[in-house]
Amino acid sequence: MKRIVDAALTALLLCLMAYQVTGEALHEWLGVAMTLLVIVHQSLNRRWYTALFKGKYPAYRVAATALNSLLLAAFALTAFCGMSMSGHAVPFLYGMTKVSFARQMHLSMSHWAFVLMGLHLGFHIPAMAAKLGKNAKRALTAAFALAAGVGLCLFLRSGMPDYMLFRVPFAFLDYDKAAALVFLENLLMLLFWAFAGAQLSLLLRKRTLLPVTLLLASVLLGLVLNMTVPADSGNDAPSWTPQPEQMANNPASAATVSEPRQTAEPSDDGFIKLESGTFLMGSPETENWHIDDETQHEVTVSAFYIAPYETTQAEYASVMGENPGTGHDIGEAEKHAASGF
Repeated sequence: MKRIVDAALTALLLCLMAYQVTGEALHEWLGVAMTLLVIVHQSLNRRWYTALFKGKYPAYRVAATALNSLLLAAFALTAFCGMSMSGHAVPFLYGMTKVSFARQMHLSMSHWAFVLMGLHLGFHIPAMAAKLGKNAKRALTAAFALAAGVGLCLFLRSGMPDYMLFRVPFAFLDYDKAAALVFLENLLMLLFWAFAGAQLSLLLRKRTLLPVTLLLASVLLGLVLNMTVPADSGNDAPSWTPQPEQMANNPASAATVSEPRQTAEPSDDGFIKLESGTFLMGSPETENWHIDDETQHEVTVSAFYIAPYETTQAEYASVMGENPGTGHDIGEAEKHAASGF
């Protein structure tokens, strides 16, 4: 029963991390299911609570107790903040705390729960693989280490560290990515933390350097991949686009947005003219995730010219006479700037 619940929790976690696939309403219901399963999980492990502060506490037990406590706290905060913003599953709990606080706390705690869940799973892997033969263990460990390295690369590129450290208020998601690829990437990221947890567990129990070596090799692989493999162009400049269900929450805003019109011909200098337009800035009081100090108001944007592409380092240097950026194309930028590009 415990194994079934653990498997269900892992599957739900992967679904919850795939918000761009599930959408807002299903995400909330999955969150409720996750909360209920966590309660069931705690009930099945009630003996663990009765054994607290009893007996000896070697390093492994200290680490496992700390990890379980932190994971439970992360789950609780994630659930509380998620329900405080609920507009579908438990709307009667909306506003239990300030929405602006709940939104950023939910974003951070959900990713902390993801990381801690991976470590928690990793602590159980050595016991689950104890009956395997030596050759099978070696092959499994090698494959696990390679997958973990790829997972670390994806973890760094996904922006998760920024979410965990409260550096950004919103998650930037790729809604055009195939659902299977989203789940695969989330699984690989979870595998990295599970691998780290497994190696930490072995280190604390056997006190050998092999787990440290394997973990460092996996981390090195992930860092090398992150530095050398080109990133997906769709994630280079993350942007947030309202989804259909979010626009449905604000029909007035959707109806009054005036799309900027592009002129047929660009100007002589290559810039594109966008005609003026009017739209409602801010969300109405009835919209989910509305912030207390947000006042909806009409904004009119005058016509303006804009470059059709992002400004390159070379273009910046040609105008400003300096290049404060870093990257592989600095030398090329300076060469173009010197030639009057």
